[in-house]
Amino acid sequence: MGRTVADVIAAALARHGVTTIYGQSNPTALLLAAEQIGIRQVLYRTENAAGVMADGFARISHRIGVVAAQNGPAATLLVAPMAEALKASIPLLVLVQEVPAAARDRNAFQELDHTALFGGVSKWTRRIDDPARAEDYVDLAMTAATGGRPGPVVLLLPRDVLDLPEEPSRFPRSATLGSFPLDRPRPAARAVREAAELLASARSPIVIAGGGVHVSGAVAELVALQELAQLPVATTHMGKGAVDETAPLSLGVAANITGLNGPAHFHLPLIAEADVVLLVGTRTNENGTDAWTLTSPTARYIHIDVDPEEIGRNYEALRLVGDARSALSDVCEELKQLDLSRRTSAAAGLVRTIAEGRAAHRTRRDALACSADTPISPERVLVTLDRLIGPDDIVAADASYASIWVTGYLTARRAGQRFLLPRGLAGLGWGLPLALGAKIAAPSSRVIAIVGDGGFAHVWSEIETAVRADIPVVVVILNNSILGYQRHAENYFFGATTTAITFAPVDHAAVARASGARGGTVSAPEELEEALRAALESHTTTVLDVIVDPDAYAPVKAWDARADRLNLPSAEG
Repeated sequence: MGRTVADVIAAALARHGVTTIYGQSNPTALLLAAEQIGIRQVLYRTENAAGVMADGFARISHRIGVVAAQNGPAATLLVAPMAEALKASIPLLVLVQEVPAAARDRNAFQELDHTALFGGVSKWTRRIDDPARAEDYVDLAMTAATGGRPGPVVLLLPRDVLDLPEEPSRFPRSATLGSFPLDRPRPAARAVREAAELLASARSPIVIAGGGVHVSGAVAELVALQELAQLPVATTHMGKGAVDETAPLSLGVAANITGLNGPAHFHLPLIAEADVVLLVGTRTNENGTDAWTLTSPTARYIHIDVDPEEIGRNYEALRLVGDARSALSDVCEELKQLDLSRRTSAAAGLVRTIAEGRAAHRTRRDALACSADTPISPERVLVTLDRLIGPDDIVAADASYASIWVTGYLTARRAGQRFLLPRGLAGLGWGLPLALGAKIAAPSSRVIAIVGDGGFAHVWSEIETAVRADIPVVVVILNNSILGYQRHAENYFFGATTTAITFAPVDHAAVARASGARGGTVSAPEELEEALRAALESHTTTVLDVIVDPDAYAPVKAWDARADRLNLPSAEG
């Protein structure tokens, strides 16, 4: 039998560097063809988790994540992870089986208008109907996903078309388009010069780096700028790790976690008084800017972003439209031609101010992290873990408080250390699948997922995936038996909670063991360090169910104003 359209698509995916598809056997003809040429299929338990696995894989590998699904209900479950990838600028190729043309608009089994379904979460959606265009559409999909601002795209694959004989295109294709950024456009030279002059002459400039620095692979260029111009750098949640947080001019994550116990709390005056603010690869979103209050409205803004629509969205700025790596490199070259004496003369005082702020933060942090109280304080869990992990370890977090505990209490000890956070859309349940995708992308790295018990309940079943597919990760559950962020937000705004806050007790360690993983429960502070150390050294999927204080709250700046009401009793369900 000759080659089919399914064979053509599989070969095109391999040409673009695809080695893994997160799939559940549909579209079957394609996945059979893919497996025959060595592309691995990772069988997931839910499509929602599969999309997040593909996202985590892409963030670490800098190659497009590929996920496949059946038409209809399976496809609908990919909407949420696609929305996260769209907001976070992560390229995904979503392969969805489609009903044959002869059965369309006849209420065929699980028929759905997939183009309408994905309209708000896909950069590009097409259906392959012509066998001669199969390879063309794979390349167009790759280009749309990895080019410009990366994001998710959809290829609809009719079941009958996949089985049709190959029809070679007149124009052969050989390009490899599956890595990102596909292109590296440079900002206008005049804008670069103006930006360099502003930074060189500013009284007190600052850089705020977002997740786009990681997407672009611009870490080295950001560090070069920081050191050349002696610039303090703060990051958003998704930008964490863009610079070494132990470096003299690094402020850590600022965003909305500059409350009394936040890593950048004592740097707030420095941030607020900046007269020139360089934004790099950030959407200037609500959480990343603490509701647009961190920096001064009278500051002059410079914004580097590959998406022209993001520049000026919230802050009118000097527009440096282009790839972050290219733009930062160009700004550095211009700065080398300028007098930087104002920057160098201010450096010693700046370093001293930052060091004093860090010391003040450590004093507050350690008071919580050294607590011997039970239930265990989350701060103690994270600070203990911080001592045990290294700069090459990868940490994934769930949304809600889990993300904030990670960004606030773990330390990036090298520029480029990765912390994967679902902050694009911030959906619950995504910490574990992010970790699984990251581990597939970097099998030699240790990968740790920090999750809440509320989020973990969304994806318990993927522990079986980790065990069966031999994807060993460590899962640390901060188990407070409540929806903590929800409880504190309701008390903050309303002085009362709904009944949908508290859970019944769950033995998560037993869930893990029932799925074939290692599982343990930690309820005493003195047991914590040894349990974490053993999990990190186990080389097998391990779930630690850590019983933590339900009254603990992360350093969200807004909470400080009404801290006395956050832990009012929850309503009974």
